[in-house]
Amino acid sequence: MSSTAGGALLAEWGRCRWLWNECVSKSMATYLHNKATGEKRTCGPAQLDKMLTEARRMTPWLAAGASVPQQQVIRDFGKSRAKAHKDIRERLPQRQRAGMPRWKKKREALPTLNYTRRGSG
Repeated sequence: MSSTAGGALLAEWGRCRWLWNECVSKSMATYLHNKATGEKRTCGPAQLDKMLTEARRMTPWLAAGASVPQQQVIRDFGKSRAKAHKDIRERLPQRQRAGMPRWKKKREALPTLNYTRRGSG
């Protein structure tokens, strides 16, 4: 892989990591709001898709990236969060639970992108 391609992939991963962290932040904010007010706001894929649309509109460097891996980040985050809630509901022992999605730090998380074959062949 050329250094140009590697740099482009790392930049794309950086955008996806930022989006994942925004999803974590939104999820935590929703949880804290619900706990404080007793409301039942949700933080599902629909709300996160709206957040992505708004973020891409307001942030040129995010819009410069491909939308497919960014949408896939939201799907992956939703699956991870749903699995954590399912484990809690089923009262699995703490050591067996998936755990809520956490921040991805640049220096600690491996760069990964998830492209789908949606719409092709």
